[in-house]
Amino acid sequence: MKAAIGALVIGDEILVGKRQDRHMSFLIGALARRGLRLDYCEILGDDPQRIVATLRRSFSAGDIVFSFGGIGATPDDHTRQCAAEALGVAIRLHPEAEREIRARFSGFEATPSRLAMGEFPDGAVIIPNPVNRIAGFSVRDHHFVPGFPQMAQPMVEWVLDTKYRHLFDRDRWAEASIRVFEAGESQLVGVMEAVEARYDGVKVFSLPSMGADGARRYVELGVRGVPAQVAPAMSALADGVRDLGFPFVAADKQGPA
Repeated sequence: MKAAIGALVIGDEILVGKRQDRHMSFLIGALARRGLRLDYCEILGDDPQRIVATLRRSFSAGDIVFSFGGIGATPDDHTRQCAAEALGVAIRLHPEAEREIRARFSGFEATPSRLAMGEFPDGAVIIPNPVNRIAGFSVRDHHFVPGFPQMAQPMVEWVLDTKYRHLFDRDRWAEASIRVFEAGESQLVGVMEAVEARYDGVKVFSLPSMGADGARRYVELGVRGVPAQVAPAMSALADGVRDLGFPFVAADKQGPA
C-alpha cells in the first residue's frame, strides 16, 4: 500500500480569519507537477494536545506529511515540541541548524530565542531555508516548514526534489467530463456505479450546478484516474447517459448542440 501524502496547516490565525491559507493550493500544484497527489489536508489551531494527537496518528500511519507553521520561537509556536512529544524523543539544538542561525546572526544577535528555532526532535535532519537561513526539519517522512509561504514553498520544493524523486509520476492522472441536462444526480447513480465497477483505475464524479444567474441547471459528470483508462471510461459513461435519454455536451460547451 502506497504512503498517503498529507498536509497540516497550523495556526490560530487561519481559523479566526486573520490569514487565508495559501499552503494547500501550492502543495497541490507542486505535487501535480511531479505526478503526485495530495490525499488530505488538516487545519489545526495552536493547540498542543491536538497537534500531538494528529502527529501521532500520521507518524504511525507512515504517511508523507508536510507541516506548515508553528516552528518559530514565540509562545504560540508549538510544532517542534509537539513533534518530539508525538515521537517520544527529546528535543535538542541541532548542530547544523545552529550553524545556520549563527551564520545569519553574528555574535550577540544569536540570542537564545533565535537559537531555540534550531531545536528539533532527536533524529531530525534540517531543511535549508534559502530566505533567512532559519532551517526547517524532517523526521520520519514528516517535513516541518515555516508558515510564511515565501519560505515554505522553496523548502517544500527542495524536499520533493531531494527525497521523493523516486515517486515522481506515481499518481499521474487525467480527467474528462460531460454536462448532463434534465437529470438529477440520483438518476445517474446506476451508470456511475457500472462504470466504476468496470474500470478500476478511475473514479466517477458528479458536480451539480444550480443554474445561478439564469443559467441552465446541469450535472457535470466525469471520470478521473489512470490516464489510459479515462477515455474508454468516459465513453462508457456517455453511452450510459445516452441510453437513459438525457441530453449532454462536453464540459467545455455551454449547452446541447
